[in-house]
Amino acid sequence: MIQVTRSHRRALFCLTLAAAAFTVGCHNKPKTQPTVTPYTPPPAAPTVTLSANPTSINQGDSSTLAWSSTNATQLTITPDVGQVTAEGNAKVTPSDSVTYSVTATGPGGSANASARITVSTPAPPTDTGTSSNMTDALFNREIRDAFFDLDKADIRSDAREALSHDAEFLRNYPSLHVTIEGHCDERGSTEYNLGLGDRRASAVKQYLVSQGIAADRLSTVSFGKEKPFCSESNEDCWQKNRRGHFVKAN
Repeated sequence: MIQVTRSHRRALFCLTLAAAAFTVGCHNKPKTQPTVTPYTPPPAAPTVTLSANPTSINQGDSSTLAWSSTNATQLTITPDVGQVTAEGNAKVTPSDSVTYSVTATGPGGSANASARITVSTPAPPTDTGTSSNMTDALFNREIRDAFFDLDKADIRSDAREALSHDAEFLRNYPSLHVTIEGHCDERGSTEYNLGLGDRRASAVKQYLVSQGIAADRLSTVSFGKEKPFCSESNEDCWQKNRRGHFVKAN
């Protein structure tokens, strides 16, 4: 009986050790490593520069814009230039002083730069206060007559261009007064042509007034067909005689 009990105890002890060993083995499983997400830096912010050379010009002259950028996918220059490449230059001829601006955009945002160009307007000729200092040669060179169609007193397109030039000249010499003569070709009666010449001179005066020239600086007279500029009887000569002609009044 004692031997049987000891045998049982030994068997029970062995079973206990085996169970403990099995339990320890089950609890020693390998640990799972955490997933690591690679670091991605944010997109770099764009940079941009803009310059003008020269920064001061006279009206009618040109300046060169130059620019460069980094980290940008689109560049736009205003005014008038539009979209440009990441780096380059462009010639501009502004009529007035202006500030050019460039905007660079990309995945990292946007950036701006600007450059100003100052435009100088030439000073008009100095009026000395009296037209006596103006030579007849200067007056005759700058002042242009207005020509008319047959039996018409309407201001033609070529006459509008000539009279706009005359108005600019008169603005530069505000003390100058002029007489506008109305002329006709030889066809038609004396009375008819005197009336037509008067309408032509008046039409020229009204156009100059519409351009800002004071009416009291402009007087009119009609000569009809009495003082022709050309004496031949053909269309080329008749056209030369159908005009509004300017004469210095002081």
